Amino acid sequence: MRFPLYTAEFAAHPHRAYREMREHYGSLVPVELAPGVPATLVIGYRSALRILNDPERFPSDPRVWEKTIPADCPILPVLQWRPNAPRSAGAAHSRYRRAATAALDGVDLHASRRTVEQFAVPLINKFCSAGSADLVREYAFPLTFEVINAMLGCPPEISERAAAATAAIFDGIDADAGNRMFGEAVADLVAFKRAMPGDDITTRLLNDSARFDEEEMVHQVLALYGVGMGPMQSLIINALSLMLTDDRFADEMLGGAVSTRDALDDVLFDDPPLPNASVTYPRQPVLVGDTWLPAHQPVVISLAGCNNDPEIRAGNHTGNRAHLAWGAGPHTCPAQHTAYVVAQEAIDQLLDALPELELAIATGELTWRPGPLHRTLSALPVTFPPAPPLHIP
Repeated sequence: MRFPLYTAEFAAHPHRAYREMREHYGSLVPVELAPGVPATLVIGYRSALRILNDPERFPSDPRVWEKTIPADCPILPVLQWRPNAPRSAGAAHSRYRRAATAALDGVDLHASRRTVEQFAVPLINKFCSAGSADLVREYAFPLTFEVINAMLGCPPEISERAAAATAAIFDGIDADAGNRMFGEAVADLVAFKRAMPGDDITTRLLNDSARFDEEEMVHQVLALYGVGMGPMQSLIINALSLMLTDDRFADEMLGGAVSTRDALDDVLFDDPPLPNASVTYPRQPVLVGDTWLPAHQPVVISLAGCNNDPEIRAGNHTGNRAHLAWGAGPHTCPAQHTAYVVAQEAIDQLLDALPELELAIATGELTWRPGPLHRTLSALPVTFPPAPPLHIP
């Protein structure tokens, strides 16, 4: 029996599914990423660290695997090979990784806080007098959209196309068309930055000593764009949801005693934006524990499952940042410091403006978007006392 990770039932109750998986199979679980697409899901913390720190036996290059996958498979656009760090191994991975890290290191975190405020205030002003809002549609998605585009130096006419394509890919709705549209938008962005360079991630990649060709450049930006858009808005929304529904946070919001950083870390433990990620493809059959992992089939690290492994989990983890939400080993997320800053500032701007936010529906009525790799609420409806517009910075 393989556990399907693409169903609405799994999206609604993933932690129950992880418990059932652990009872039946232990740390290594046979799953399906899409109908007829088998994989192994790793839900044991120690097994995950062994795999993540062994890129020689567990490379991230999917090219042999994807030859066996139909072109219309909804998961293929997310996992297919691209000449960038997340989907490469060996010297190619090192080259791409160094350039991406250098480009991200050039982001001014203090300026990023100002950028978040610049876009957050007009968004809040659109709904603050109404007394209600959907924080996914009206806040987290458009805010993340604007901030990522500012970091990449992407003009509005290109960024709108990229946003629509990202949504199609992550939702699995006409993902193949979304994949093509995404690539076209990013290619136009690269061409635009060649002609109009600036202090942004895309320009730094263009000027990097790696001297990427046109295809490589497009895929460097694709990696940063794709990981930035969906996961960032999910981190913001999942943390807000926690703060509105968990007594540890909700009871303290009005008093201002709540720690946004603690809420973010709690989410990164329990409901990380990419709960099942860090996909590798063994070059040959590998024995892990008492389980043989087949060659060239996906081995997916369940960051959420591993974080909640009973062997390492001990009570309340507030303030504990020893989670795997950013990955580990050579594929550790290089953007985590920027992500923390953006997410924390986005939440603080909202709560400073509307400190009496309340969930507009029962917690059990919240719905999660289906998908094997992401953890994202479909909507987060809230109510609050109507407030006057904020001063625009």
